[in-house]
Amino acid sequence: MGKIIISTNASLDGVVQDPDGQEGFRLGGWFNQFGGKDLDAWFTISFEEALGAEALLLGRRSDEWFAARWLSRSGDFADRLNGLPKYVVSSTVDEPRWSNATVLGGDVVDQVSKLKDALDGEILVYASYQLGRTLIEHDLVDELRLSVFPVVLGAGERLFGETGDQKGLRLVQARTIGDNLVHLTYRVGRDV
Repeated sequence: MGKIIISTNASLDGVVQDPDGQEGFRLGGWFNQFGGKDLDAWFTISFEEALGAEALLLGRRSDEWFAARWLSRSGDFADRLNGLPKYVVSSTVDEPRWSNATVLGGDVVDQVSKLKDALDGEILVYASYQLGRTLIEHDLVDELRLSVFPVVLGAGERLFGETGDQKGLRLVQARTIGDNLVHLTYRVGRDV
């Protein structure tokens, strides 16, 4: 059975919106601004994570966002991300934009449950915050990996929205990335 892992970057107050500043959010661009010299260590961790992945699971907008930024790149990290199988959850598109991708249409919970049953390794969810919230709400997420940046934005879209019930988490790893970033890994589930 596959293991769904949400892997994302966030400000200290949980904002995940517009990390590269290209989406027009007035507080965007915090990834580079506050990542600074620690981004080399961040890239090492992110590349290792991608090497261990079986597939990527994305929403439609994230598929478009990543395709626009990664298809033209080269190098080990880009080759790994572009080559991974991708599953794009969408009710509005038939053709995904990123390479090696399949659209999962229909009921999200049903389709993702079937995907978890079909794959054996780690299924990474990058960005795709609306999808992430749905997966968390329906207990389909096994792990959260958060790279926390040293900034409080005070406004913006956060990974967590309202939930129908409490969601228990158990910290399984905390480590620093460089001098100022923190990488937190939480196990998710009712039995934690």
